[in-house]
Amino acid sequence: MEQEQQPGRRTLLGAAVLGAASAGTVALGAGTAHAAGGEAPAGRSRDRHGHGELPFPAVIAHRGTSGYRPEHTLGSYQLALDMGADVIEQDLVPTKDGHLVCRHENDITATTDVADRPEFASRKTTKTVDGAKLTGWFTEDFTLKELKTLRAKERIPAQRQHNTLYNGRWDVPTFQEVLDWAEEQGRRRGRRVWLHVETKHPTYFTKLGLGLEKPLAKLLRRYGRHKAHSPNFVQSFEPSSIEKLGKLVDCPGVVLLGGLTTRPWDFVESGDPRTVADLVKPEGLKWIAGFAQGIGPTLELVIPRNTDGTLGEPTTLVKDAHAKKLLLHPYTVRNENTFLPVDFRKGEDPNAYGDAFGVFKRYFATGIDGLFSDNCDTALLAAEEFRDKD
Repeated sequence: MEQEQQPGRRTLLGAAVLGAASAGTVALGAGTAHAAGGEAPAGRSRDRHGHGELPFPAVIAHRGTSGYRPEHTLGSYQLALDMGADVIEQDLVPTKDGHLVCRHENDITATTDVADRPEFASRKTTKTVDGAKLTGWFTEDFTLKELKTLRAKERIPAQRQHNTLYNGRWDVPTFQEVLDWAEEQGRRRGRRVWLHVETKHPTYFTKLGLGLEKPLAKLLRRYGRHKAHSPNFVQSFEPSSIEKLGKLVDCPGVVLLGGLTTRPWDFVESGDPRTVADLVKPEGLKWIAGFAQGIGPTLELVIPRNTDGTLGEPTTLVKDAHAKKLLLHPYTVRNENTFLPVDFRKGEDPNAYGDAFGVFKRYFATGIDGLFSDNCDTALLAAEEFRDKD
């Protein structure tokens, strides 16, 4: 989750990238499916275009099915696809020898068994990544061959003990392996497999001589996934990374946005004083629309929580972003009580499921174009109520 321009590159997703056609799909910028009760979210009509694939709203599998399998493993991606997810997310970080691998962070302490490997004990170190001091093991200190000896494990076992059953079952996949898997699955299913690909800490890695954009673009080109109509998005919390990718590939870019008071790390490095609060204003969205086709805001930018932790009222972000022809893919809805607004929790167990359907309904009703979820099966059931049945 976590921009591009030029003629032929700056395509509106509803009309040219998502294309949103066939039964149950509609166009961005011009179209929307009926919300519950037959009402279409403001600012969107139901015009159709004849060359799209993704439904509205789309369900994006957050790091695969990370609610059911250790995140960013081929097992997690496969289950997401089998469940019917519309798009599957990958986060990319590099190895020491420049290969792109799928991990949420370059710190792999919590997501692999590296801490249990005596041969790598000396690799434990302390680093500052985007201003945060971290102690652990990092992908940029391992060659791909070394990294491939590790096994993936559940990142938050206290919340998802059931996922620990799968600890050690899969290794750390390279992005090339994911592309091979997506191509093979696409042939088997007779449809393209959509991906949502994030560059993690791009400024940090560029300083290490391990820039992400060129290797990513090279792989996308190798697999024919670099075009405006290709079945993937590229995304980053650093707008400059999307700008760079926009000069290398034509596939749609999405700028990820954190909390209102945060600043993209490339802004911090360059001295740009703007915060996310500035970027979600109409002028900020206009700037983003100059090189990107969408935004991926944290959920609280769409519907903030009240001071007591309950869910508040929607902001104008959906309307404002659509006015600038930007799609919205907010992140992340999870089923467990601990991640839900207070008024949607059930019982006292923080790891039990709450009223996730109620939360999905509130967010889908705002007219967002898609949503990241750790539980794509739940999200898909919730999305059915908002998809056009014509």
